[in-house]
Amino acid sequence: MAESSSSSSTEELVRLIKRLGAYVTFKISNLFSMPLRNLDSRSIGAIAGLAIAIIFTWRAIRTPGEHQRRQPKRRVPTAGSSSSDSQSNIATNPPDASLSHEDTRVQNALGHIVRRKLSEGRKVTCRLLGVILEETDPEELRKQATVRSSVLEVLLEITKFCDLYLMERVLDDESESKVLQALESAGVFTSGGLVKDKVLFCSTEIGRTSFVRQLEPDWHIDTNPEIITQLARFIKYQLHVSPTKPERTAPNVFSSPSLEHFFGNV
Repeated sequence: MAESSSSSSTEELVRLIKRLGAYVTFKISNLFSMPLRNLDSRSIGAIAGLAIAIIFTWRAIRTPGEHQRRQPKRRVPTAGSSSSDSQSNIATNPPDASLSHEDTRVQNALGHIVRRKLSEGRKVTCRLLGVILEETDPEELRKQATVRSSVLEVLLEITKFCDLYLMERVLDDESESKVLQALESAGVFTSGGLVKDKVLFCSTEIGRTSFVRQLEPDWHIDTNPEIITQLARFIKYQLHVSPTKPERTAPNVFSSPSLEHFFGNV
């Protein structure tokens, strides 16, 4: 009922404005058809009054439209808008930003530990079995090669600061392919610090010893105690990866259950 009454009042106002406009138009045409010299003060007053009427009529027609244009839109909070605002806030302040900063801080700390533990050594040689790979015997590589996930972070940090060479004894070409594929799938070659040409293969343990002697690294990492002993007087530092600590070792030989444990990243 209230809406019907409001609509009726609006229509009545429009009709009144139209009538007034028609009347004003008629009067103006009559007045301006008379010579100016015949106009008296009453005529001039009538013209002024009509002008004022025209102004008020124009303002009456113009004001509602302007009021509607100037009236600010009210935003009614809804479940949808609330969700949109929340998503906007999340986009402005992504929750992962602090996590990324934390990850960067941890990586920087690990990099510092790697450099300190390796005594700023610039070249490192490391065997694959039992250190980088889950498998511990060349025979197992005929079936599969699996990169230890826990060692990846440390391995990639080493490649950032050192010239790293990986090496292993294999029994056939298929084993070699499986090792390279496993390293590639784990993302070892994506960091830019290690390439496939720095993964060396040989058919005997003596061959691995020969690789190390030729490369002359600052550090060598191995699981074979015999090789560690043979290289002790040629290599500056060595890390013997073994579940049990050897009773007697050379002063330049360190021992750890795993590569990541040596750097405290466990």
